[in-house]
Amino acid sequence: MAPVPPLLYTYRRCPYAMRARMALLVAGIGFDAHEIVLRDKPAAMLALSPKGTVPVLALPGGEVLEQSLDIMQWAFSVRDPAGWWPRAQSAAHLALLSLCDGPFKHHLDRTKYPERFEGADPAWHRTQAVDVLLRPLDAQLQASAQLGGDLPCATDLALFPFVRQFAAVDPAWFEAQLPLPALKAWLAG
Repeated sequence: MAPVPPLLYTYRRCPYAMRARMALLVAGIGFDAHEIVLRDKPAAMLALSPKGTVPVLALPGGEVLEQSLDIMQWAFSVRDPAGWWPRAQSAAHLALLSLCDGPFKHHLDRTKYPERFEGADPAWHRTQAVDVLLRPLDAQLQASAQLGGDLPCATDLALFPFVRQFAAVDPAWFEAQLPLPALKAWLAG
């Protein structure tokens, strides 16, 4: 009998779920993806994770992982022959992750969904998002094409969905206004 694969509750456009899916795929771990509808979350997912957000990974042994970075770490602990996880553990990489998941995400949400935040000025938040993460990320990528050096690492996977989402808010503005060549090449790659 074949082993039961992990079950991943996911949503295709969620950047946290994207980073979890990419890590599982890069690690070569088979999984069953259950695409949820945000306005109608499955009772089975809520029973596993009352927080009600994706991703949620249910492992065959009963363990449940509810955070995207925990899922990434688990995936690369199972299989990481190319060293994606160890190359992502420097202080600089951890600082980029902290910026992404903290202040950058704060400004990204207010840029993309200003109607959800009373008094949000999307243009101001867009500028803040660029300054807080995209400029430092571009500076780091000027030294090498990937954050892991010549090869990508887990930090590349963790940041990519958020930068992609930011660029997609207003693609014409992103291309025309931002002189961030290393970041744009990384994003395109």
